Amino acid sequence: MTRSASIPKRFERRVPGVRYGLLDRLVGYHLRRAQIAIYEDFEAALGPLDMTPQRFAAMVVISANDGIAQGRLGRVLGIARSGVVQLVHGLQSRGWVTRDADGDDARAWLLSVTDEGAARLAAARRLVSAHDRRISQRLSAEERRVLVTLLERLGADESTEGGTPRP
Repeated sequence: MTRSASIPKRFERRVPGVRYGLLDRLVGYHLRRAQIAIYEDFEAALGPLDMTPQRFAAMVVISANDGIAQGRLGRVLGIARSGVVQLVHGLQSRGWVTRDADGDDARAWLLSVTDEGAARLAAARRLVSAHDRRISQRLSAEERRVLVTLLERLGADESTEGGTPRP
């Protein structure tokens, strides 16, 4: 049996008859379950565009930072060097980005979005906006703002507090 064949098509948020014990009180467990449900919705909405969350994030960052170095993109996305190489190769093979040698650093590659990539990204942005509204529709505007703030705090670098480096 392949890995994909063993994964249920729809994620069950709660399996009837199962006691979850400590898991019901763990923040990380609930974040992971929410992430799975959100990923499923994203995949259903953007699958026809061949756009994964990682590809979308990379395209947004490259589009907003024309000529960004491949290594810097990896740092922004939190991806190891080998992972960003694979990601960029995939974007390039789809014709969505170009990778040009950096004239100042022979080891670096500079990334830009192609016209085809920009068109794909524009379509994806519309779908992602609808997806984001859909997944957060049970939240008020204030709850959504608070959730984003709390998630930023959970994911913040321990060496910073409020965006300012700690001594």
